[in-house]
Amino acid sequence: MSTDKRNETQLLCDILGLESLVDEISSKLLLRGEGAGSTATPSAVLGPFYRADAPILPNGSSIISASALNSPWYTEAVPLLAHVSGRVLSTSTRKPIPGAVVDVWLAGPNGLYEQQDPAQPDMNLRGRFRTDDQGRYEMYALRPTAYPIPFDGPAGRLLQLLDRHPYRPAHIHFIVTAEGYRPLTTQVFDREDRHTKDDAVFAVKEELLVTFEKKEGDERARWALVYDFLLCENQG
Repeated sequence: MSTDKRNETQLLCDILGLESLVDEISSKLLLRGEGAGSTATPSAVLGPFYRADAPILPNGSSIISASALNSPWYTEAVPLLAHVSGRVLSTSTRKPIPGAVVDVWLAGPNGLYEQQDPAQPDMNLRGRFRTDDQGRYEMYALRPTAYPIPFDGPAGRLLQLLDRHPYRPAHIHFIVTAEGYRPLTTQVFDREDRHTKDDAVFAVKEELLVTFEKKEGDERARWALVYDFLLCENQG
């Protein structure tokens, strides 16, 4: 079942909770030197749909490359149009980190990532943004929706045998990197999604729950999310 667009082995590790377990153990080991009560942004699993080398886009641009013309996909996406922004900060100093790279990707309103969906153009809903001199990033994207993981392979059959549902809560993936800081792989989850309580891959953490606010006066967005990432400095 695995192809260059689908990693069934990683998906199987996800639904067994292996990737989340490894993430939890490794993140605690990495944060050991930070002391109790570290405020670093928690990590979360990478997932099977990451693609390297997403396009580098200017701050304030959109990761939606699907055309609005004659596109049922875009029509479905319109109610979810969102503005996402924030800062990348140092955990120890709370100072902004200029030049950090924020790599982002998410599924469409139909629950499919672009490599799963022939209706979406290549690299739709993917992009990389570099923070400005005040550590700020900004983009137009979508408020995410819950979706079932691919259910037609071994991982799906195992979920059925275990009498478990296949749904992941609404989330956006991020990888945040900056020179001199530990890379962060994480996800943020829409706290209004009921599947935050029973994520099929056990990835939800309380600190990663976010609230989308209604946005007025912006024809490019119906929703707004402001979220800051806090990175730990490399040790040694």
